[in-house]
Amino acid sequence: MVESPATAPRELPRKLGLVTGMAVVVGVIIGSGIFRVPSPIAAAAGSLTGVALVWVLGGIVSLFGALSVAELAAMYPAAGGPYVYLREAYGRPLAFLFGWMWLLTTPISWAAQSLMFAEYLGYYVPIRTSVQHMVAAVLIVLVAAANYRSVKLGAVIQNVSTGAKVLAIAGLSVAIFVFAPGGQANPFHAQPMGAANWSGIGIGLIAALWAYDGWENLTTLSGEVKNPQRNLPIALIGGVLVVIAAYLLINAAYLRALPLPQLAASKSVAADAAGAVFGRAGASLAGALVMLSVFGTLNGSILSCPRVFFAMAEDGLFFRTVGRIHPRFETPYVAISFIAVLAVVYVLLRDFMQLAEGYVLGVWPFLALCVIALFVLRRRRPDFPRVYRALGYPVVPALFVLATLAVIANALYAQFWSTTVSLLITLAGAPLYFLWTAWHRRRSPAAAPSPGRQRT
Repeated sequence: MVESPATAPRELPRKLGLVTGMAVVVGVIIGSGIFRVPSPIAAAAGSLTGVALVWVLGGIVSLFGALSVAELAAMYPAAGGPYVYLREAYGRPLAFLFGWMWLLTTPISWAAQSLMFAEYLGYYVPIRTSVQHMVAAVLIVLVAAANYRSVKLGAVIQNVSTGAKVLAIAGLSVAIFVFAPGGQANPFHAQPMGAANWSGIGIGLIAALWAYDGWENLTTLSGEVKNPQRNLPIALIGGVLVVIAAYLLINAAYLRALPLPQLAASKSVAADAAGAVFGRAGASLAGALVMLSVFGTLNGSILSCPRVFFAMAEDGLFFRTVGRIHPRFETPYVAISFIAVLAVVYVLLRDFMQLAEGYVLGVWPFLALCVIALFVLRRRRPDFPRVYRALGYPVVPALFVLATLAVIANALYAQFWSTTVSLLITLAGAPLYFLWTAWHRRRSPAAAPSPGRQRT
């Protein structure tokens, strides 16, 4: 029997340690992207030099973002992450716009991840497409139920799945290097490195940043991390470094197993690379790795993403009930349930490609704004306690902003209509903010905007 909301705790307790923080960063970033985007990156880059530059530059951009946002995370260790930083630097309207984008993309992301898991399960257990959608829906419900029940249970699942994922990627990569035909004298099929095609690198960087996306998810859990001023910066920076190492290793293994033209044409690069070296058994193992990877990303997303809506509800910018904390489980159970229901609806109504196409350049403009907020808050609040100060300031944050803007501009040039539609859908949240606040004032004329819990 559920207790009265009046007996519920007022704040989310800090139960997550440094290991879980890094597991969230690594586990959310390493999802389906590394098993899908190496092919279009190889096609766009056109040379070994270009492929290497895309993955290195993508890692550097992400690392610069983590180095910068870590200062904000240590300043405002509260639920919501980027929502909080945007609110503090620019005000409630822009913070609401981020929440609107998060509301659009989060259930799509969960649905796409669960559908990929179900698709790969179909390689082992023959199931119809309609049944795959049911399997994906059940997976969302089960993982959401675990995180509804206990943040510690969600953390254990994240720690185990992320550790297994990283070990599996390292093991597969080493095995390919050891057993791939051709010998040590010909590790990459005697392909010349080739000249860098900067236009192709720019296009490939869009895909690489999608594969590197997700490190910001940890910041939404800031209100539940122990010793946040220390653990958040270490987890953000350390987690991104682990991902960079894993991505460079697995991409080198792909190129060890497949010639560049074959890699560029592959529809399932991990399975093709493992299959080229180990046959059908290798392809099956690669499929299992994809399932493990996607499962870990789904759990990390369900563990972290609902905290944005929890923070919005605290501020009166979303339905108040979404800000409730379970009296016994001490989790934002309404926020988790709300997004899980939306994700299940997406799963049952749309296919994977439709879902993936809806998730284009959603968060990166806001990450750039968060890093710009670092400059704003340094000037506006110079005396604010800063246990961690962004390494390389102001050069590193400025380079992240410039790189992000360049990628968005390149996306507009290369994929004008899909990028424009995504940006316009995000901007549609602006009039919704004013409609929401007007409705909220009429409904509760005497109520002042809530300042939000866990500001510090």
